[in-house]
Amino acid sequence: METAAVATTEIHGRGRAMVALRPLKGGEIVLRDSPIVLYSALPFQSDDHRDNNGYCSNCFISITQKSQNVSCSTCGSPFCTLDCQSAASATSHTPWACQALIHLHEYFFGNRLPLDLQIQARFLVSAYNLALTSQSKFQTLLSLQGSVPSQSDAVSDSVSGSDSDSDSSANFIHSLISSVCPPLPLELGFSLELTRALLAKDKLNAFGLMEPFLEQEDRSVRAYGIYPVASFFNHDCLPNACRFDYLDAAKPSSANNTEITVRMIHDVPQGREICLSYFPVNLKYHERQKRLRDDYGFVCDCDRCKVEAGWSESEEDGLDMSDDDDDDDDGDEEGNQETAMDEDLDDQMEGEDGDTMKGEDDFPHAYFFLNYMCDRKNCWGTLAPLPPYAAATTGVMECNVCGNFKNLDQLDLTRPTVGLNNAVRC
Repeated sequence: METAAVATTEIHGRGRAMVALRPLKGGEIVLRDSPIVLYSALPFQSDDHRDNNGYCSNCFISITQKSQNVSCSTCGSPFCTLDCQSAASATSHTPWACQALIHLHEYFFGNRLPLDLQIQARFLVSAYNLALTSQSKFQTLLSLQGSVPSQSDAVSDSVSGSDSDSDSSANFIHSLISSVCPPLPLELGFSLELTRALLAKDKLNAFGLMEPFLEQEDRSVRAYGIYPVASFFNHDCLPNACRFDYLDAAKPSSANNTEITVRMIHDVPQGREICLSYFPVNLKYHERQKRLRDDYGFVCDCDRCKVEAGWSESEEDGLDMSDDDDDDDDGDEEGNQETAMDEDLDDQMEGEDGDTMKGEDDFPHAYFFLNYMCDRKNCWGTLAPLPPYAAATTGVMECNVCGNFKNLDQLDLTRPTVGLNNAVRC
């Protein structure tokens, strides 16, 4: 019987967190989790179901051939198969949700409002629909982190305008749901307070499920999902684990393609907190801090941020991993700058006794970037070893964004060997 890998605990100053129950190996899958809420990230005005939005409305797999998909006879929402449509009719696409989406589509088609408001409306339809179909899952949603600011917090936040903006958005979306969507049963307790609480849960806990990777295009989010256990992983700017999803993987009828897995990037000891990065690891210090402050409401003081907080802009630029400059004539100069920056990082990460710290939390940035960040153009994904049972070759790494394979000596294994097909990101 497989021993549990991680558990939720309270860590002072960090709240609920996930820690290793035993020593964990790089590549080990420590969690598989399915969403309790899953909803589209597409704007309503471009979401004309009669023209097909390209993704199944239930599992969000890419629909590549229109002749193979089916659609809702009432609203036209596309589905990949009849089985998926049938499953959705009792869960994510009930008659209430169907009618609510029709009315919201009509409203937003005639009122061009910001995408954020449209996505919040989609979330609330999914959340209140969850209350109709599964009270136990709805209570799980309400138990997740994220709360409405207290009155004292609201007063202090009003100086920056952040709280007043969220309040006005919640008021508007609640009024919209009340006026255009079908009435909800009184016993659900539909109220402005509940709407505000749900939006707070969504803001802190939603995972973005991305569109297929293309080197020449920026990726957008196709859907958002709230994963009740995965939501307890805290952030670190040099994470020791990363998440994988395989939305577009070929699936048998029993498979759940919306499941995410969390896989270890490298070995960690028992008792160590397991952290993900909430965004690509190549972002600079000030970019990371702004996103964490604006989206999650905290300031990061991880080991990497402590080092980078005192850096000048020129030092940050020394770690710029962008693809903008492809001029081969500057290759030697860039290589020398990178080597110099690596040496500076090693110096900054030395312990008081002069020995370079080797602990998992003390990796020099260059070491992490070279070993655990995908170097494919426009990717910026994180590399993790394949699970032990899937690795045909030791040291094979998989990117959690583009799906490419490579090994630690930088050999490109983009075309997977026999036995790795189940891990391919389509």
